Amino acid sequence: MSVSAAVVKELRDKTGAGMMDCKKALAETNGDLEKAIDFLRQKGLAAAAKKADRVAAEGVAAVVLSDAGTEGVVLELNCETDFVAKTDEYRQIAETLAKKALESKAASVDALLNTAAGDGKTVGDIVKEAVAKMGENIQVRRFERATGDVLAAYIHGGGKIGVLVSGKGPATDAARNALKDVAMQVAAARPLAVVREDIAQDVLIREKEIFSAQAAESGKPANIIEKMVEGRIQKFYAESCLVEQVYIKDPAGKQTVAAYLKSVDAGLAVTGFTRFEVGEGIQKKETDFAAEVQAQLA
Repeated sequence: MSVSAAVVKELRDKTGAGMMDCKKALAETNGDLEKAIDFLRQKGLAAAAKKADRVAAEGVAAVVLSDAGTEGVVLELNCETDFVAKTDEYRQIAETLAKKALESKAASVDALLNTAAGDGKTVGDIVKEAVAKMGENIQVRRFERATGDVLAAYIHGGGKIGVLVSGKGPATDAARNALKDVAMQVAAARPLAVVREDIAQDVLIREKEIFSAQAAESGKPANIIEKMVEGRIQKFYAESCLVEQVYIKDPAGKQTVAAYLKSVDAGLAVTGFTRFEVGEGIQKKETDFAAEVQAQLA
């Protein structure tokens, strides 16, 4: 059947699919626009399944806070290329998904993907439609929720790092700004925990073994070695515990994060943080571009 250019354009505008795909969908559905949208979505689901095994190590981290500023979510949405990750549309999708995670109270990625998103769609459908439109494997990798008297968010590098910090104390602008500074500290200094007690025992044991082996090579007496190890452990705490780290904006380089917060308000303290760096821990596929071109030419 003949399909008008205006209808094809309308379908393209609504779905983002290619012109030939839109023409085929309208031909298959006798020009019914809504059925054509469903047809393309079904094709999109098939395309998403084919792309699901491709490595998605790029993407963005999105952070959203509730209107009251007492609850927030940081979410990592992965894709295959930095080119797609940098588009406004992709970043908007990531923020939308983070908002859905905040609103839904979902406790896992699977639960989030099955959450209703309006118009008969689920969050998973939004992801699959993005796969069909952008032509890449797109996945919600993880998200974390935080609550507190006052929260702050920070995005670094256009979404390469997302930080969410929670605190206790007054919900004032000064407190929020102070925690925003702390969120920047988390992004830059990569603390392992808020306080010493939160550092995993296996991490602490491993560090002590390394320090002990290094100190033993000095050939000094056992009592001196013990003091050397203890000194290095204290330095490890100072570098790894957020509240003990030197505040990066202190010009004298002496004030700790805990002291900085107390200087803003005596009752202000950080209680937790989440730091997502896009792609961390994902094994990226190494490709030989020249070989790929040769293979396609062959």
